[in-house]
Amino acid sequence: MAVDAVRAADVIAEVVRDARPREIPARLCAVAVKLLPVVGASVSLRSDGMPIRLGASSPLAAHLAEAQATLGDGPCLYASQIGTPVLACDLTAGRDMHRWPVFARQAAAVGVEAVYSMPLGDDGVTVGTLDLYRDSPGGLTEDELRRALLVAAVMTLALTTLPREDDGGEAWLGGLATEHDEVYQAIGMVMAQLGIDAEEALARLRARAFAQGRTALDMAHGVVSHRERLDGD
Repeated sequence: MAVDAVRAADVIAEVVRDARPREIPARLCAVAVKLLPVVGASVSLRSDGMPIRLGASSPLAAHLAEAQATLGDGPCLYASQIGTPVLACDLTAGRDMHRWPVFARQAAAVGVEAVYSMPLGDDGVTVGTLDLYRDSPGGLTEDELRRALLVAAVMTLALTTLPREDDGGEAWLGGLATEHDEVYQAIGMVMAQLGIDAEEALARLRARAFAQGRTALDMAHGVVSHRERLDGD
């Protein structure tokens, strides 16, 4: 193993030492920011309909993860779909900006101009993504890409092998995904109200959230609490 990778592994081991299972995703996101030329990182699980954010290094990273989930588009979803790293090196111009124009504008509005998405999983099965956010255009060097893939490999190991309960018996993974349960509850309510299928219901939920400058999670909470109805969409 190269010296650079050994040092990166040492940093990872130090940060996750003595951490409870529920703390691992956010801690590994923080490690990614230490090891790479990025200002934020988030980790999301792949699921039907919407990715589920499990952790982030900062509110900025959490915001961009939720933005992609709300839009149903972005490097995160594409990497999850194809199972290989997606390096959007310049969201201000060229191919990457045109591929995800709405997300690119939202990212640039908060000072992020490049995104690198690393798929989590193996043997052709993608369980989620590690998403890295940079405040200037540019790619990753070979060493930086190796470090990003190393963090992604450790994140994969954590998500697939960590006990599902903390020492106190609390189901940490289920707890982290609780908010997203409201999305599926809201989808069911919209399906019943409008007589449409799940895909169309999610599309309408996302469209209303985008039109109002809100996240899909926030809109779903409004539907479930009966403060929002999507009849007029």
